[in-house]
Amino acid sequence: MTSPENRTDPSTTPVRRRRAVLIAVIAAVFALLAGGIAIAWAAAGGGGETEAEPTAKADESTTDDASPAPTGARAAEACPEPTVDVASADELQSALDAAKPGDVISLAPGRYEGEFVARVDGAPDDAITLCGTADSILDGGGVEKGYVVHLDNVAHWVLQGFAVQNGQKGVMADGTTDSVIRGLTVSGVGDEAIHLRAASTDNQVIGNTISDTGLRKPKFGEGIYIGTAESNWCDISDCEPDPSDRNLIEGNTISGTTSESVDIKEGTSDGVLRGNTFDGAALVEADSWVDVKGNNWTIEGNTGRNSAADGFQTHEILDGWGTGNVFSENTAELTGAGIAFALEPERDNVVDCTNTVSGPGAELSNVECRD
Repeated sequence: MTSPENRTDPSTTPVRRRRAVLIAVIAAVFALLAGGIAIAWAAAGGGGETEAEPTAKADESTTDDASPAPTGARAAEACPEPTVDVASADELQSALDAAKPGDVISLAPGRYEGEFVARVDGAPDDAITLCGTADSILDGGGVEKGYVVHLDNVAHWVLQGFAVQNGQKGVMADGTTDSVIRGLTVSGVGDEAIHLRAASTDNQVIGNTISDTGLRKPKFGEGIYIGTAESNWCDISDCEPDPSDRNLIEGNTISGTTSESVDIKEGTSDGVLRGNTFDGAALVEADSWVDVKGNNWTIEGNTGRNSAADGFQTHEILDGWGTGNVFSENTAELTGAGIAFALEPERDNVVDCTNTVSGPGAELSNVECRD
């Protein structure tokens, strides 16, 4: 090791500096020469290694120019870094009560028995997230009563990744806005699995797996239910239509439902039902996978199989409702005696000719498709 004295010896410092400068100059000259040779070689098309850089640039431009991934693809996202860890039912409800914008409540694997309610708001740029895996199971304790998870007049929430089972209803959103229900496994419930009502607007229900509904009353066993039936408006929306509008229902897999896979009620408008998969093998209280009674919904890119009768239906329950809905690029694999798209009445609903149907004696629609 060089001694401290030598590091400051005035007789050696200038020599070392001159040597260092000379070495740096020589290195710079060699670098310039090498760079020039490499450029000339690349211009001449030589060298296999030069292919890597254009490939990387092409990949980057493709990524920049590509459209965003479908919303449903986000269902598999990992949980964000937690701010609160919970491992029991009491800890979970306490965390929900104390939540503040930006919190991420992480569910440890295990069973959480009870009915869990969220009552505080997140913020537009700081949602409150409740996140877990399929091994984090919220269990309502029985199919005869209660909501396993209740979003009660809140905004900016994310429910992600965990399992919900064994309640009268799985996930209920009342007066909920700008929230996301993503990647849940909802099964074994008494009535419907996921329900948005009481002016729940601008929400996303994406990439969930839903099965085995209607264990209490099969006629209430929908997979996803949007809005409120007119007969219940006085209980839910002051005797007025329930404007649960502009909701996105995308990329969900729905099977084992005793009633419709998706029921869109009168009073709702301007939603999107896209890229979902329906299996109607368990239908006993419905005659279609999808029933649309609202207005101006876009129903596109869905696939249904194992029909009880029809695939998709519209209905006019009240004057002015059940119109302006557009069906495009859906695939109906019929096994029942119905038709793929039954518009009753047609009104201003549209069945695009991009829809397809298969099955014995399969018929596309009771109205003419439009290009």
